[in-house]
Amino acid sequence: MGIATDIILIVIAAFGCGLLLQKLGQPLILGYIAAGFILGPYTGGVTVSNINDIERLAEIGVALLLFALGLEFSLKDLKPVKKIALIGTPIQIALTIGLGFGIGALLQWNWRDSLWLGALISLSSTMVILKTLMNQGWLGTLSSKVMIGMLLVQDLAVVPLMIILPQLSNPAVGLPALGFAALKAVAFIAGMVLLGTRLLPGLMSYIAKLGSRELFLLAITAIGLGVGYITHLVGLSFAFGAFVAGIVLSESDFGHQALSDIIPLRDLFGLLFFASVGMLLDPVFLTSHLSQVLILVLAVGTGKGLIFALLSKLFKYGNVIPLAVGLGLFQIGEFSFVLARVGIDTGSIDNELYSLVLTAAILTMVLTPFVSGQTARLYSLRKRWFRHEQLETLNIPEQGLRNHVVIAGGGHIGFQIAELLNRLKLPLVLIEIDHRCVERAKAAKIPVVYGDASHELVLEAAEIRSARLLIVTMPGIVLKRAIIAHARRINRAMAIVTRTSDPSFIPVLKELGVTDVVLPDFETSLEMTRQALLHLRIPAPEVQRHTESLRRDLFAPFFSVENGSEYRTLRQLRSAEQQFDLQWVLLQEECPLVARTIEESDIRKTTGASVVAVIRQGKLEVNPDARFRFQPQDLIAVIGTDQAREAIQKLAMSAAHHA
Repeated sequence: MGIATDIILIVIAAFGCGLLLQKLGQPLILGYIAAGFILGPYTGGVTVSNINDIERLAEIGVALLLFALGLEFSLKDLKPVKKIALIGTPIQIALTIGLGFGIGALLQWNWRDSLWLGALISLSSTMVILKTLMNQGWLGTLSSKVMIGMLLVQDLAVVPLMIILPQLSNPAVGLPALGFAALKAVAFIAGMVLLGTRLLPGLMSYIAKLGSRELFLLAITAIGLGVGYITHLVGLSFAFGAFVAGIVLSESDFGHQALSDIIPLRDLFGLLFFASVGMLLDPVFLTSHLSQVLILVLAVGTGKGLIFALLSKLFKYGNVIPLAVGLGLFQIGEFSFVLARVGIDTGSIDNELYSLVLTAAILTMVLTPFVSGQTARLYSLRKRWFRHEQLETLNIPEQGLRNHVVIAGGGHIGFQIAELLNRLKLPLVLIEIDHRCVERAKAAKIPVVYGDASHELVLEAAEIRSARLLIVTMPGIVLKRAIIAHARRINRAMAIVTRTSDPSFIPVLKELGVTDVVLPDFETSLEMTRQALLHLRIPAPEVQRHTESLRRDLFAPFFSVENGSEYRTLRQLRSAEQQFDLQWVLLQEECPLVARTIEESDIRKTTGASVVAVIRQGKLEVNPDARFRFQPQDLIAVIGTDQAREAIQKLAMSAAHHA
């Protein structure tokens, strides 16, 4: 079967290795590299028949990854990092070439080999970094944008490096070729922007109207790979063309749909890329040149990481960004393989240098997920050692924050919540690590702390100790668990609301002390069910009964038998809240209602509202009688007119204003 058998073997081996690595809590890409190593030509046993064919298919994986990246990151997203990308990256390449030249000199190599070494180690791995960022949930943060911006410029730099390095013996020939390549790149980008913004949206609109999902997938794949192939024909990078196509298509109305459709195809071909990297690792060469390889890995990793971190600082990026960029981009990239192959073909470097760089590159790629994964831990240590360093905060009231809401995550959901609370003049603070979201909050005059909410120092900067409510909007369970655990350790009294896409995480969140969990997909299905039943002329009370039954079946098993009936009553009260405008009011210690009975307070006469339920220390009291005495932190449910509910809310809030 030839290539088909090879692909089947790689997929099966990658599945087995990926499953094992996932069980061990390690990134999947390490499993893919391990699968390639097992099936490679240097390990014996079952071996793929044609590694060259797999490498060619792997090029499609790189192109699809950059195409998907272009779909996900518009030019507007990359605007905050344009200076470090366009100015900082050439500086980084020059400094890293100098680093390589120095390493070569220490190893007593000639100047040409040292220069080639510097050029080869100057490029980082777009493929490894993107996959690592996706697995860690950092994609979309400012640090990820800095990395991606610099990686894209590095990928563009491969073209002039491929022209310049082989022509070192005759610079007069190399310079005209370099100028011609630059003109081709500018002409291609201009043509894509000019024609793509006019032709592609119209073409995608026509295909979408045909209503065929398969044809839509075929169209976006053809656009991504077709444009990449055109760039290859004119002498530019295949992957670069695919990225530009993605950028152009992302500005159309079909960018999000194209991204969701291309992801499975991207991941499958991406698997082939990482497997092809593993196949290149020769254990015999590694053992015979172990000292040289280890010195090179250590020198490149340390030196390159410091260069990236210092450049980030130089371009005024603070907090976790220099550390994240330094620990993320220290590796040698896949385009170094392409550049090294040019060196071999032109006789500029020998096989030993090629194998040495290749082996070091694979090891640095394998180390990347481990090293990059230490970013949060090292940043936290740094904050403990340098407690005098102030976090960036904006729009925080001069008197500080008290009885406020802390929103961890300022994405679309978090920002909407913050906007509404701000409009209602309720005290709040937003915690956000994405610089773009911070700027948006600053413009909307929303109090914001710039930092990672999973760190205790950031939570303390948001004055979590005196907060009344924490809302965690992040979808990832790992990050969410860290935030909630730290927050609950600092403040045991506040309520915590979070979301999850997987119902199986509800017991974990309940154990962490989460007060309420929102399941977006479940709520969507309930609302669609409700709408469908109403259209089918099912009476509204019957619709409510059935939808609440679905909700109870999902949530009730996670409550004990003892308070199961209270849970059902609480759900009924929440249903009543939707139908009768029921409102919950928290009584602070200074509230005039505290220590008085319902009869003594004469709530109905003074405000016009009626108390229908009270939650005290997690226990629900339904229809309390006139002798019921209020205590601090009681959560009371009241019904009445808008004026009545506003009056009792003012009565409860008056204590907070006098405190």
